[in-house]
Amino acid sequence: MIYMDNAATTRLSERAFEAMRPYMMEQYANAAGTYSFAAASSEAIEKARAQVASVIGARSSEIFFTSGGTESDNWALKGAVLASTKPKKHIIISAIEHHAILHSAQALERQGVEVTVMPVDADGLVDPAAVEAAIRPETVLISIMAANNEIGTIEPLEAIGEIAHRHGVLFHTDAVQAFGHIPLDVERMHIDLLSASAHKFHGPKGVGLLYIRKGVKLGVFMDGGAQEKKRRAGTSNVPGIVGMGAAAEQARAQMEAVIASESAVRDHLIERIEKEIPYAKLNGHRTNRLPGNVNFCFRFIEGESMLMLLDAEGICASSGSACTSGSLDPSHVLLAIGLPHEIAHGSLRLSLSEETTMEEADKVVDSLKVIIPRLRSMSPLYEDFVRHQQ
Repeated sequence: MIYMDNAATTRLSERAFEAMRPYMMEQYANAAGTYSFAAASSEAIEKARAQVASVIGARSSEIFFTSGGTESDNWALKGAVLASTKPKKHIIISAIEHHAILHSAQALERQGVEVTVMPVDADGLVDPAAVEAAIRPETVLISIMAANNEIGTIEPLEAIGEIAHRHGVLFHTDAVQAFGHIPLDVERMHIDLLSASAHKFHGPKGVGLLYIRKGVKLGVFMDGGAQEKKRRAGTSNVPGIVGMGAAAEQARAQMEAVIASESAVRDHLIERIEKEIPYAKLNGHRTNRLPGNVNFCFRFIEGESMLMLLDAEGICASSGSACTSGSLDPSHVLLAIGLPHEIAHGSLRLSLSEETTMEEADKVVDSLKVIIPRLRSMSPLYEDFVRHQQ
């Protein structure tokens, strides 16, 4: 099997697994217990809090553990609106945000909150000047993702954060795809709130975090207990939190080497596809993109059929087209960068890890060179196109 869907989830690292094991079998106490047996669990959580904080230059007291990126995004948007004392409330997001942000914003709209959706350019970049122009007196929050989960474009967080800071508006970033993969600094980037999820950087599924800058008021999202300083109720997922901490520490230590490794394979994939497969379009910024992200649209084919044939070859990948979830509509991200429906439907995302080899990359391209002509041979649109080119 060749696994190239690391943007969906990564393999749990051995280091994270070994760190988690004792808290499943021996040190299984509830961290909220008052007896000495529970102390080890409580101490392990605090160690993990410091480990993840160090990745983004935060204080450990500013890290709050959640069930994952979706919960963290919901808490950031809804909590910011709930805590605001402004009589009218307005938030700013981008058109290419993850659905955890888009759907949270839509839920807030139904409650009377005004939402401005910022467009992006053909590379998927948000214009900081346009964000500044959209700020109003009633603006509560700006939420712009750190890097896009589909096309890999890295957003200008520092510029947007400076604008938000200057206008006294909270700045949140969904860093689920970026945390542990590229350098992030909450101080330099003026970030007030940041979401991350452990399973995107070789940690376990079902655990995430929300960074909340000291002094930021955020409404309570989960009621029921005193966990996480009474700001997020629920029994602490001790093994998951410990695994997230171990994975974060490993990602921080290896980041420079991993960026170099993934970028080399990424660029090799892009170069071969562009040279050897006609009518292929690279999506996202050519250089300012995640080191492990490759996203192409291939004209005259359906992404779902391509994924099925890749799967038959033992290759795990994904498509930017939402047809994989039963929708007839292509990816909102690809439409937002200006692609027409017929081209957006033929998208392929290959997301790498430090374990992805050049040999695997070559195998994928070689398979695509067989699969894509096969699919195009069944397309009357492609036949008409070729006929008109002659």
